[in-house]
Amino acid sequence: MAVTLTPAAANHVAGFIQHRGKGEGIRLGVKVSGCSGLAYVLEFVDNADQADQVFESHGVKVFVDPKSLVYLEGLEMDFVKEGLNEGFKFSNPNQKGECGCGESFTV
Repeated sequence: MAVTLTPAAANHVAGFIQHRGKGEGIRLGVKVSGCSGLAYVLEFVDNADQADQVFESHGVKVFVDPKSLVYLEGLEMDFVKEGLNEGFKFSNPNQKGECGCGESFTV
């Protein structure tokens, strides 16, 4: 399995990397947070870590550290606009539940 981006998410990330003027891709990970236990973390990658697993989706590289990969295997990241709100939406087959505000999840 892999971590993938939808075309909308890839276009959004590629635009940010282009605007920054540097970067190899994005790093997707998890951290302990919120009322459900885990939260997604996104950051730009300027220098890859050799331990990272690298996935390429629609021309964008997604870096995942080994500890986060067990929680993210099979995840699809989308970029959606809903009314006045826009942001990334995560479809994670490992997720068993999430908190009421949607900021954290449990596996």
